[in-house]
Amino acid sequence: MEKSFRVSLSSWISYQHINEQNILNAVSIEKDVDGFHPLNIGRLAMRGREPLFVPCTPKGCIELLHRYGINIKGKKAVVIGRSNIVGMPAALLLQREDATISIVHSRTKNPEEFIREADIIISAVGQPNMVRGNWIKPGAVIIDVGINPVEDTKSPRGYRLVGDVCYEEACKVASAITPVPGGVGPMTIAMLLSNTLISAKRIHNFQ
Repeated sequence: MEKSFRVSLSSWISYQHINEQNILNAVSIEKDVDGFHPLNIGRLAMRGREPLFVPCTPKGCIELLHRYGINIKGKKAVVIGRSNIVGMPAALLLQREDATISIVHSRTKNPEEFIREADIIISAVGQPNMVRGNWIKPGAVIIDVGINPVEDTKSPRGYRLVGDVCYEEACKVASAITPVPGGVGPMTIAMLLSNTLISAKRIHNFQ
């Protein structure tokens, strides 16, 4: 048993000479607080199996739905984006909650047709204001993971941050929507701390 406690975080900056999969495989699954280890993702995808850790941002999205009493079971949910970090694990988590899932991605034709049917929308595609108000079903719940800089001459920084969803239009139609910034970001940090605490308790046999 280790006397000290360390966790493993992977900061994703892509370099051609580095194999990202080798990095993930090298992380101890018991300390994979990011939740990206192939065994954790594999367990997330399998019925009856529980991952040791769930990726922080998707976990935060589901926690937001739970905390605000939003029913997921039986609802139509659309995940926009299919990245290994957010889109794919978010879809798996929604499926575990008995939602009916559609995934919209760069090859999806007429994405607005899928989005208009959704009771729950999780967007993580990285395109500013892609989802317009007339794409949204009245009363839908929107979790906007996107953080996109757009030019703003009135800002001291010369830009401002917006989500994938046009907030000004969507808030007139949706029953609930997360702001950008200040919505999903803080939840990601909270879930990372939660995973770290879980790891520490498990390693030190603390109930």
